[in-house]
Amino acid sequence: MNSTSTPTHCPYCALQCGMNLSPTPDGGVEVLERADFPVNRGALCGKGRTAPAVLSSRVRLTSPLVREGGALVPATWDEALDRIAGALGRIRAEHGADALGVFGGGGLTNEKAYTLGKFARVALGTSQIDYNGRFCMSSAAAAGTKAFGLDRGLPFPLEDIPRSGCVILVGSNLAETMPPSLRFLTELKENGGTLIVVDPRRTKTAEHADLHLAPRPGTDLALALGLLHLVVAEGRTDEAYIAERTTGWEDARAAAMAHWPEYVERITGVSVPQLREAVRMFCEPETAMVLTARGPEQQSKGTDTVGAWINLCLATGRAGRPYSGYGCLTGQGNGQGGREHGQKADQLPGYRKLDDPAARRHVAEVWGVDPDSLPGPGRSAYELLDALGTDIRALLLMGSNPVVSAPRAAHIEERITSLDFLAVCDVVLSETAELADVVLPVTQWAEETGTTTNLEGRVLLRRQAITPPEGIRSDLEVMHELAARLGVEKGFPTDPEEVFEELRRASAGGPADYSGITYRRLAEENGVFWPCPAPQSVDPQSVDPQSVDRVMVADSGDASPAVTPDGPARGAEVRGAHPGTPHPGTPRLFLDRFATPDGRARFVPVAHRAAAEEPDDEYPVLLTTGRVVAQYQSGAQTRRVDELNAAAPGPFVELHPRLAARLGAAEGDPVAVVSRRGRAVAPARITHAIRPDTVFMPFHWPGEGRANTLTNPALDPTSRMPEFKACAVRVEAVTPAEAARD
Repeated sequence: MNSTSTPTHCPYCALQCGMNLSPTPDGGVEVLERADFPVNRGALCGKGRTAPAVLSSRVRLTSPLVREGGALVPATWDEALDRIAGALGRIRAEHGADALGVFGGGGLTNEKAYTLGKFARVALGTSQIDYNGRFCMSSAAAAGTKAFGLDRGLPFPLEDIPRSGCVILVGSNLAETMPPSLRFLTELKENGGTLIVVDPRRTKTAEHADLHLAPRPGTDLALALGLLHLVVAEGRTDEAYIAERTTGWEDARAAAMAHWPEYVERITGVSVPQLREAVRMFCEPETAMVLTARGPEQQSKGTDTVGAWINLCLATGRAGRPYSGYGCLTGQGNGQGGREHGQKADQLPGYRKLDDPAARRHVAEVWGVDPDSLPGPGRSAYELLDALGTDIRALLLMGSNPVVSAPRAAHIEERITSLDFLAVCDVVLSETAELADVVLPVTQWAEETGTTTNLEGRVLLRRQAITPPEGIRSDLEVMHELAARLGVEKGFPTDPEEVFEELRRASAGGPADYSGITYRRLAEENGVFWPCPAPQSVDPQSVDPQSVDRVMVADSGDASPAVTPDGPARGAEVRGAHPGTPHPGTPRLFLDRFATPDGRARFVPVAHRAAAEEPDDEYPVLLTTGRVVAQYQSGAQTRRVDELNAAAPGPFVELHPRLAARLGAAEGDPVAVVSRRGRAVAPARITHAIRPDTVFMPFHWPGEGRANTLTNPALDPTSRMPEFKACAVRVEAVTPAEAARD
């Protein structure tokens, strides 16, 4: 490795913060500041600073493991791969291709996610593939597609946030989940803008708010509708914008008017004066934004909830205009790219729909297969996991830990243990990997090159900085070797840039068009925003103009179609550029028109409905879950870092002093949280920062403190998102005898 530092990106959240990796004398790397990347300007959270710790052989897998006599023991690569291919082939022959399941992750690079979807559909022939990103932003994706015709987490760069007049942040504690982004809110306030935070807890983020609204968990939909009611009642709608740029307003307006302020106050617990103040703060500036995260999205009505917030933006003319609009704060590192290129149950690369004949023809041609050979849409993530051991007999899992992260986790753990065969590719021996028949150790971020797409839709190049330990292989090599053993000799390259070149062709003409992006451009330009079509890269017969001809190149306000019904705009140029100029990428969407057939945004009428499980006499309290600053997702990697464990050593139950007094619980006492699905025990953390009718648990830990033992798998009918954020529980004191036994 060169003695100079390597510019790359953090392996954790969707900010994908820039960092430099510099070699250390012991053969490892240290993290150095990289001030040139605009998302974080050198700032990093503790997880990013300590990311190299997971590269250590002390914590990571270094050899394939196979199960012998009930235990996992080291094996050669050939032995492990032969065992996986043999099991998959045998089960497919006996039970059919759909007896094979594939489960991916939102942390996989674009190249891996793309290849995993191709592997499932071409090498295995199964429809049963989905990924843990379904648990992240699928509701926002569904709502954004309904309203705008296109889903990209943020349709504008993060740098636009400080230039807005008001931001409503719904269900996000970004001060802990993505700390470097907090500066955008700080700069917003320094510029005279205001911040409204919607969260049932007074989080570190809420402490920065000009107005904090603390609704009951599961009532964000009613809150948004109540605000829209007041917008109409107070004459604050933008009638010219509604007439010129939207459809469906009358039905959405009628639905909102059924949610009068006093009714919404009873549902949410947010007072009418607070509702009126929020409307004033949002409507008085010329520009405003709504940003949502998992709070409103991880609900059985998450799509409608996000849709209601989008309706608020549309009714006030706050979408598709500079420094205004709706955006989703994507969570996982490649959560955006992970849902664009085919590891999702219903999608093909380029964000194409799997049931679209034109999309199937285009991708099949790139893959060199018959379109009719591609299976149709499969089960969503929870439904796939719930079918393990019954319809699905074998599972290949990459980059996910559902034993900790899935709702109703004890049930999912049972389903996983009932499989005929489980193979896991991972960096560490996660709780799910511990149950596997074969575990394959794979390369991680600093040991490989690949691309990710951050929450802004900015495609980035993560560069290899160190050589992986001997005996470690990449996920691309794993899929190449397995495909060959299953009789597919070609089509699964191991070089990530070769895979990306194929991804470019497969995505060409799709909503998420990467065809104009190259590794060289990514290195030279610090990332490129999609859509970014290549000149004459699209066969006009393969393009669905209904879905792609309205994606707009929009940066300075002068915009032109990136793709037309006849293929990409000539040279994919921006107005004023010379013919043949490479497409610059699309930092800002929708400034001229939306990605719908008529170019108008669509209001979707929605109405409040209760959570799938409301409190009752037996379970009188609501549980909500989330993250803490020092841990990440299921904690499979961060729980192996000493510094992070010192900061966040284990689970806890956050509860209000009134609830603690009723239980007779003091700070640090073990308390039990019980739902219809199970029981979790963790120390009490008593605080006025949470509602008296609500408790909070972080979801990073396994064992008796596993929060997802409790959560409800009730699914949103559109996005198939489980209801992580609201379920009925009771809280019990743990007796000294029970505590000693535990």
